[in-house]
Amino acid sequence: MLDWVFTMPKIVKASAIICRLMDDIVGHKDEQERGHVASAIECYMKQYGASEKEVIEELNKQVTDAWKDINEECLNPTPVPKPLIARVLNYARVMAVLYKDVDGYTNAPIAPKDSVASLLVDPVPI
Repeated sequence: MLDWVFTMPKIVKASAIICRLMDDIVGHKDEQERGHVASAIECYMKQYGASEKEVIEELNKQVTDAWKDINEECLNPTPVPKPLIARVLNYARVMAVLYKDVDGYTNAPIAPKDSVASLLVDPVPI
């Protein structure tokens, strides 16, 4: 089944798009200050002459389209076992939580703390 992943099926590609673009959207300014390589935002701005705001809107559209592709792949029958599909889906979900508003990977001690606490610590009122 690992061969299936290396063929870059639609769901794997969509998960990678979500991870890459969400990371670039929330972290590109910090990465510029640290002198890291250009992000998707800088590349898109240079290639298409767009403003930062326009690029962020476009990349958010691409993330939305990637989620649509994931939903489609999860709903369609596939010869790949569902647990493998679930792993790819869960990878995209984790990236969406980590990169929702801030770079939760780079700022790991701070960013996901509230999400983890609300999931595992704080009781749900009934």
